[in-house]
Amino acid sequence: MSYMLVGILIYVGLQLLVGVWVSRFIKTEIDYLLAGRKLGYWLGTFTIFATWFGAESVIGSSGAIYDGGLAGGSADPFGFGLCLIGMGLVFAVPLWKRKLTTLADLFRQRYSPGIERLAVLMMVPGTLMWASAQILAFGQVLTASSELELEIAITIAAAIVIAYTVLGGLLAVAWTDLIQGVVLIFGLVALLVLLILNVPDLSAVWSQVDPQRLSLRQPDGTSWLDRIDIWAIPLCGSVVAHELVARVIATRSPEVARRACVTAGSMYLGFGMIPAFIGIIGLHLMPGLEDSEQIVPLIAQEYMPTLLYIIFAGALVSAILSTVDSTLLVASSLVSHNLIVNQNPGMAEKQKIGWARIMVVAFGITAWFVATNAEGVYDLVVDAAAFGTAGLFTIVVFGLFSKKGGPLAAGLTLVTAMAVWLSATYIVELSWAFLLSLICALTAFGTGVLAEKQFGLTQPDQASSQ
Repeated sequence: MSYMLVGILIYVGLQLLVGVWVSRFIKTEIDYLLAGRKLGYWLGTFTIFATWFGAESVIGSSGAIYDGGLAGGSADPFGFGLCLIGMGLVFAVPLWKRKLTTLADLFRQRYSPGIERLAVLMMVPGTLMWASAQILAFGQVLTASSELELEIAITIAAAIVIAYTVLGGLLAVAWTDLIQGVVLIFGLVALLVLLILNVPDLSAVWSQVDPQRLSLRQPDGTSWLDRIDIWAIPLCGSVVAHELVARVIATRSPEVARRACVTAGSMYLGFGMIPAFIGIIGLHLMPGLEDSEQIVPLIAQEYMPTLLYIIFAGALVSAILSTVDSTLLVASSLVSHNLIVNQNPGMAEKQKIGWARIMVVAFGITAWFVATNAEGVYDLVVDAAAFGTAGLFTIVVFGLFSKKGGPLAAGLTLVTAMAVWLSATYIVELSWAFLLSLICALTAFGTGVLAEKQFGLTQPDQASSQ
């Protein structure tokens, strides 16, 4: 077993110990799922940053930029970074004031229990794709750090992540996110400094970069619909991701929620430029890579001394763990809280936590299966951000900022958007499938509102009437 692998496993072990220690304070379902709604500014900022700045931000985006220049990274880091800032400026305060336990609670309050359950069924698959992307990336790191086969590495990664997530709730995750965020920033900055100091004649390497690779403009021949779609997925699709919403509603005040999101988004854009830079010059430092998503681990191995590389590998593991434990916790919370606990109002707190942990194991195994059959990290993340989220985004916006629309409008919107996206993506193979599904979602909601007025089917917002 290599020193690299031993170092990574020791690092992961320390993360597990932190999770175990903090998890002693978990007494209720709210403690487990939302850290008791007590996250302050620093914990809130770092848990949002570390959760969002995952495998795709380092491994996936650098590989996409290695292949296609900065245009390949339109979604990440640029789109996802702006998504966090948009959450802070627009959605954080109204979401926090709803006193939700999960995002699906909004749909029960604003529309109906039926819409709540339908939304859960549509949200869980995207969350599992996100978890699978992180597990696959963990396998990539282990493969680059040892002689393990990728399939074996993915299996080890899944087992570690499942155990880590079961042990801790959001409180444990938030504290480990703080540690992971600091380690990740240190690792990325150290890699950038060593790269600058050790690459012979870096200015000459940079001069060889094709200017077109430094443009966010998509290649000639890309339609304006495709260009809008590329930005719409992270900006509209990811802003309603429950991984993000859970952190917003777990903070101790609406002002903390807003500031934490804006700060985390700014950090995302700033530190996300380091993998982007490596992807740009990596094509000249290591041309012809068969797997472009290996560029950052390979560059780190080439230019970092052993000890620093172990720390950097720990930083990559940090980025992955901080995202995957959150995604598994989110999938678990949606099913356990909205489909099981809400149907059994007299359930004891210990049972609620128990169901959440059982779901973590079930979804962890499912994510492992998806990861072993996936083609790449970046594609998994983009699919996760687009899966059914056009309809969710539409009913969240109207649910928070308008009294128009009831169960019929919401249900028609969710079903229409999902059907259009699945058909356009996997049958027609339309490149701007998300944009089309978003347009159809807005149309469906408007149609539903008209039908509700015609037949008198709308109902008052439960939250506003309580």
